[in-house]
Amino acid sequence: MQHIQGIARNQLQVSSLEDSINQDNPVRFIDAFVNSIDLEKIGFTPRVLKTEGRPSFDTKVF
Repeated sequence: MQHIQGIARNQLQVSSLEDSINQDNPVRFIDAFVNSIDLEKIGFTPRVLKTEGRPSFDTKVF
């Protein structure tokens, strides 16, 4: 199988956002705080929008 000429084979670098944020970054505290909030306790009720397939967003905040 031929590869596309003119494009370097080593150009693809896979990384995640998690890897690019330092452990002492304040955004980690904010993320942990937001994840610890009990949404049902403050009035949000989870709803199931579809019975099949994957939802396009977290339905707990809808």
